[in-house]
Amino acid sequence: MARTVATLPAGSRITDYISLGVVAKTFPQATVEAVLAATGTASRRQRDLPAHVVVYYVIALALYMHASYREVLRCLLEGLQWLLGPGARVKVTGKSGISQARTRLGWQALQRLHDEIVHPIAVPDTKGAWYRTWRLVSLDGSTLDVADQQGNAKAFGRPAASRGQSAFPQLRFVALVENGTHVLFGTQVAGVATGEVPLATAALASLRAGMLCLADRLFYGFELWTLACGTGADLLWRVKKNLRLPCEQRLPDGSYLSRIYPTPKARRQGRHGVAVRVVEYKLEGVPGAEPLYRLLTTLLDPTAAPAAELAALYHERWEIETALDELKTHLRGARLVLRSKTPELVRQEFYGLMLAHFAVRGLMHEAALRAGEDPDRLSFLHAVRVVRRKIATFASIPPGGPDRLS
Repeated sequence: MARTVATLPAGSRITDYISLGVVAKTFPQATVEAVLAATGTASRRQRDLPAHVVVYYVIALALYMHASYREVLRCLLEGLQWLLGPGARVKVTGKSGISQARTRLGWQALQRLHDEIVHPIAVPDTKGAWYRTWRLVSLDGSTLDVADQQGNAKAFGRPAASRGQSAFPQLRFVALVENGTHVLFGTQVAGVATGEVPLATAALASLRAGMLCLADRLFYGFELWTLACGTGADLLWRVKKNLRLPCEQRLPDGSYLSRIYPTPKARRQGRHGVAVRVVEYKLEGVPGAEPLYRLLTTLLDPTAAPAAELAALYHERWEIETALDELKTHLRGARLVLRSKTPELVRQEFYGLMLAHFAVRGLMHEAALRAGEDPDRLSFLHAVRVVRRKIATFASIPPGGPDRLS
């Protein structure tokens, strides 16, 4: 008996059935629609590109940075060809229609989806994610070039260059990274004129008790330190060598206890001091090493966290550099700029990029757990290529669930 060709339910549009495989698994449609409702951006009438489809489309843009807008949409729709029967062609919305749909959506829904879903994913069996009982995370920032448009330049600014200004406007962002999985979370974004410390102030709100946060010396300040401590997380930050840290008690492992103060006057009066532990060490025989490295930590007990272990652990902070390289080189593409022409869409595209990175890293973490491997041993670029190949072949799921198919 001949099989009946699958058809769309009456009144359905082909774009209602877009699925991104691993991306749709990471960001379920029910969650996406709840975010759209909360931000007031859900579609109120039938469109070729309803709002929930545009969310997935923006994430897909980050996976296909070298492809045109229409090519990305065509890629998503190819997986639905079987619904239309032999010889039928899927209608791909034009560039202007895509732009209008993205403008209607805005960036707030993507930001909210990011803030609700993107978080550390390591489990106790995740290799490389833990120091003793602490979940390792790091803090750092970077910049991204955006399209050279007057509106983008006004909104984000241009960094200074040796001869005037740079060729492209730039945005600046600061994020936390889960060291073991390279998941970037708590991300904050602004124009390039905004410093990393103000952005870090907001990013640190994503710290939780049980985390051990590593950070470079450029982030240290009394206010930022006490703010981070207030989250319940523990800290291991490098500080500048000229910071006054008198020894109050020498500990058996060579580290010592000291106090930091909000102002020189408070130090003189001995008021409002915060207890810290100082770890100082040298890297003997390492070319280019500095004469002395100084770390501050909230871990005051040397038996719970010996100084030699903390000194070795601090260099795990460079894991965030690897994660940023994944984002800026392997996912976005070297020397590419964010393609959006307006500040609103730049922000939307940025969060799409962050969501895409999280989806790929989630897939890699799952694969590493099954293989009993450290996620660091897996190739991020290979994972991106697999996701790109599979997007057009994943089964599609309609808005109302599988029962909507006949």
